[in-house]
Amino acid sequence: MSRPPSGIPSLGIPPLGAAAHPAAVPPARRSARLPALPALPVGPAGPRAGRTGTPPSGAVLRALRRARRHPAASAVPAALALAGSGALILHLLQRQTGTTGLLVGLGLSLLPLPFVLGSVAWLNQAARVPLRHALFCLAWGACTATTVAILANGWAGDYLAAHHGTGRGEAFGAAFVTPLIEELCKGGALLVLLVPVRRRPSCRTDRTCALLAPDGAGTVPRPRDGRGAPALARLRPHLRPLPYFRPPVQLPPGVPRHARARSSPRTLAAGTVLGTVTACGFAFTENALYLGRAFTGDQQARLDSLGLGEPPTLRDFDTTVHTFVLRVLLSPFAHPLFTALTGLGIAVALTSGRRRLARLAAPAGLAGAVALHGAWNAAAELGTEGFLLVYGLVMVPAFALLVGFAVWAGTRPAGRSVPRARPGGPPAGPPHG
Repeated sequence: MSRPPSGIPSLGIPPLGAAAHPAAVPPARRSARLPALPALPVGPAGPRAGRTGTPPSGAVLRALRRARRHPAASAVPAALALAGSGALILHLLQRQTGTTGLLVGLGLSLLPLPFVLGSVAWLNQAARVPLRHALFCLAWGACTATTVAILANGWAGDYLAAHHGTGRGEAFGAAFVTPLIEELCKGGALLVLLVPVRRRPSCRTDRTCALLAPDGAGTVPRPRDGRGAPALARLRPHLRPLPYFRPPVQLPPGVPRHARARSSPRTLAAGTVLGTVTACGFAFTENALYLGRAFTGDQQARLDSLGLGEPPTLRDFDTTVHTFVLRVLLSPFAHPLFTALTGLGIAVALTSGRRRLARLAAPAGLAGAVALHGAWNAAAELGTEGFLLVYGLVMVPAFALLVGFAVWAGTRPAGRSVPRARPGGPPAGPPHG
């Protein structure tokens, strides 16, 4: 306002902020200003005068914090850990298969990998998992998970053989212990992705948990007693905020159960993709181990036979051919199918707004993966007829369900609809998807 309204006398007070400009000060009051202070010398004085180029300690701490929060601060240690586990697993494989067997096993294991990864890439069109996360899961399954699984299976096998005998120990370990160890090792990749890299606010200090909504809606205050919240509600604000694992929106207490947020098709597909990619890396290294061991055994048996001077034929490598047909041709999706259940359970547990479902989803997914894995290992000990029976009654229907789920996730819309609250009333309707 440059002029006072009519009927109000002017008091001669300049507007707020006008005194900072010399032209806005009246001439009679310019001479009353204080004299200008002498200019101070630039730079530190005293005993620290020689440290002109050293930044203060606060700036150093802030620089270190920014460097720690940089994505490379977490990517470099992860890459070094994966490289170390990769070198260790190669050493373990070379000790069991030999150099020639290792090279043959790696070459034969590469044959089904493009086909399986191409199928996962097709499913990833609905999940939109970043390439760096997929590569991390692939390297985790091929290096870290197999290293831990080989060492743990060896220790568990020795323990069972010492306490239950060789035959019973091997049967029990193949049906129960080995599937549990391997599925836990493979599922660890998803848990590592959820480890927070940056510091996030805690619900104990801030009662409004920063729960992300698909439409950018604000947060809803969380009840102090925690009643009615899912089991992972206290843990979700401390996890890494992945775009494909968005937590549900916390609705007010009066909202009915059918109106709570559900997991979106993208979330379910993302969990399946991460579990499947991890299992692809695990199956690659495991196939290299079994194929290399079979080739080394066949080669040694041929050298010990009477036909040393005869040219080698395909009959001299029966074990290698049998292992290749069983693990590469008939079951390239066996391990991906097992771990897909684990990833699906973790995805539902992180994104479901229903308390009971969030509590049971992850354990149920892991239990399903272990059960399928144990049935597959037990089928290998039942002979040809028993194996084909389990393969036709269990593995084929499970694989058909996975394909049907992939088709359903690819045809559903990418976004997840959440109930919108009416002014002064409950949400408009139940969510879809």
